[in-house]
Amino acid sequence: MKEKKKSHGGALLGAAFIMATSAIGPGFLTQTAKFTSDFQASFGFVILVSILLSVVVQLNVWRVLCVSGMRGQDVANKLLPGLGYFVAVLIVLGGLVFNIGNVGGGSLGFNALLGIPVEAGCFLAGAIAIVVFLLKNATKAMDTLTKVLGGVMIVVIFIVIVIVKPPVGQALKETFLPSTGPVKLFPAILTLLGGTVGGYITFAGAHRLIDGGVTKEENLKEINKSSLMGMVIATIVRIFLFLAVLGVVVKGVALDAGNPAADAFRQGAGELGYRFFGLVLLCAAVTSIIGAAYTSVSFLKTLSRTIEKQEKWVTIGFIAVSTLIMALAGQPAKLLVLAGALNGLILPVTLGVCLVASQKKKIMGEAYRHPVWLLVSGIVVVLLSAYLGITSLANLGQLFA
Repeated sequence: MKEKKKSHGGALLGAAFIMATSAIGPGFLTQTAKFTSDFQASFGFVILVSILLSVVVQLNVWRVLCVSGMRGQDVANKLLPGLGYFVAVLIVLGGLVFNIGNVGGGSLGFNALLGIPVEAGCFLAGAIAIVVFLLKNATKAMDTLTKVLGGVMIVVIFIVIVIVKPPVGQALKETFLPSTGPVKLFPAILTLLGGTVGGYITFAGAHRLIDGGVTKEENLKEINKSSLMGMVIATIVRIFLFLAVLGVVVKGVALDAGNPAADAFRQGAGELGYRFFGLVLLCAAVTSIIGAAYTSVSFLKTLSRTIEKQEKWVTIGFIAVSTLIMALAGQPAKLLVLAGALNGLILPVTLGVCLVASQKKKIMGEAYRHPVWLLVSGIVVVLLSAYLGITSLANLGQLFA
C-alpha cells in the first residue's frame, strides 16, 4: 500500500510539472514579454482573466479524463465514433505548430546564453529533447528534468524582479481596473488562454496521470490537487515574468521584437541578466519540446497499434520534423505568439467534448456526478473562447504589426 502511494505521489508531481512546464514554454515567455510591452500594467488584467478561465478548463478536463480512465481521443470516440480521430488531428497539428515554436524558442535561448546562431540553436535544442526519449526510462527522466528546470526558471526570474524593482502597486491596481479597454485586450486573453491550457497542454498532465495509474473517482482529490498544483506553478512564473518585464518597459524601453523576453532582461539586469534569461528560455524550450512531443504522440498511440509499438521513435520523429521546419521557416518569436492563438482556437472544441462526456454514464460510470458549477462555468468558457477565437481572427494580424 505504501508503494502505491509513493508511486502516485511521483505521478502527481510529474503530471503537475509536465503540465506547468508545457505551459511555461518559450511561447509563454515571449507572449508575456510582448504583451507586457504592448499593454504595460494593464496586462495584469489579461493574466487574471486567463488564470480564472484556465482553472475551469483544467479541472473539467482532468476530472473527465482521469475519472473515466481514458485519454482525450478515447473519450471523444466513446462519445461519438470517429470524433476521437478528429480531436487527435486537431491536437497533433496544434502541437506541431507549438513545438516548431518551442524549437525556435530553444534557438533564441542558445543565442542569448552563448551567442550561438539561431539556425544552429534549432538543431541543438531538438537534439537535447531527442536524447531524453532515447534514455531507457524516458518517463522518469522527463519528470525529473521538468522539476529541476522549472525550479531554475522561478529562481532566476525572481532575481531579476529584485534588480528591476517593478511598480507592484500600479500592476495590482490595473489588474482589476485596466487603463486599456477590455475589448482591446481580447486577442491577448485568447493567446494567453491558448498558450496556458490550449491544445495539447491541458491534456499533458491528465495523460501523465493516466499513464501513472491515478484514475477513477476514488482518486479525485489527488487528481484535483495535481491539476491545481500545475496551475499554481504556471501562475507564479507568469506573474513573476510580468513584473520583471514591467519593471523594464515602464521606463520607456522599447524591446527587440525578434527576442522581446531576452531583451527585457538585458535592458533590466545588464549582460548577466541577458545570459541568465537565455538559460531560462532554453530550459523552457527543452521542457516544452518534451511535453508537446509526449502529449501529441499520446493522442495517436491508442488509435494506431503501429504507433503504440513504435511510440519512442514516433516521438523522436515528431521532434525531428518540428526542428527541421523551424530551421527552414525562421521568425520564432512571431510563430510562438501565433501558436498560442491557434491552440486557443482548438480549446472550445476539446473542452466542449469533455463537458458533454461528463454527462454520459457510459463514459463516467453510474455513480459519478460532475459538479454543476464546473459544468456551467465550463460552458461559459467554451462560448467565450469560441467568441474570442472568431472575433480575434481578424485582429491577430495586429499582433505582428
